[in-house]
Amino acid sequence: MLPAPETLILQFDRALRTLFAPAASRRPHPDDGLPDAALTEAEKRHVAGLMRVNHSGEVCAQALYQGQAITARNPAIAQVLRKAADEETEHLAWCERRLQELGSHKSLLNPLWYAGALGLGVLAGALGDRVNLGFLAETERQVEGHLDGHLAQLPAEDAKSRAILEQMKADEVRHAHTALDLGGMELPLPVKLAMQLAARVMTRTAYWL
Repeated sequence: MLPAPETLILQFDRALRTLFAPAASRRPHPDDGLPDAALTEAEKRHVAGLMRVNHSGEVCAQALYQGQAITARNPAIAQVLRKAADEETEHLAWCERRLQELGSHKSLLNPLWYAGALGLGVLAGALGDRVNLGFLAETERQVEGHLDGHLAQLPAEDAKSRAILEQMKADEVRHAHTALDLGGMELPLPVKLAMQLAARVMTRTAYWL
């Protein structure tokens, strides 16, 4: 069944806000009150690249969950997806502020990442709720792995970036567990590998652009 026109209008508005408006966080930023480390210029560029990747990942998550919520068949599952999207908005705010502090910018290709993720989300939702939830769980698992890798690359003294990524990781783990508890299926290996490949293209490009 096609979504109602008002739903499409709301989702279009959310897309514009995700891509072009400053994000807001209901929770305090995880790095509030932490000192800003004296990083070298090379360290700043590297940390900014990592945070830009994470910001783009959250843009994709916003689009993915919006697409999944549009085509979810169970209203309760659609609500879970919307709640996850709200928390991903907070992640956007945290990453945006950290990028500004580092004197850097968001990915120039965010509209492209958003469009691709939205299409995947719509498709996942159309395939049924078990697939939809399984896609959510696998997405969060892969994001958790990326965050672990970024945490290992941060300069030891960069407590601000570390606090942000650790809280993001905790949220992603919770989202994955929720999706599985609600009946998400284990995705086939080829699907998981395709998701990893798409993520690799995004992360390697967003680091620089």
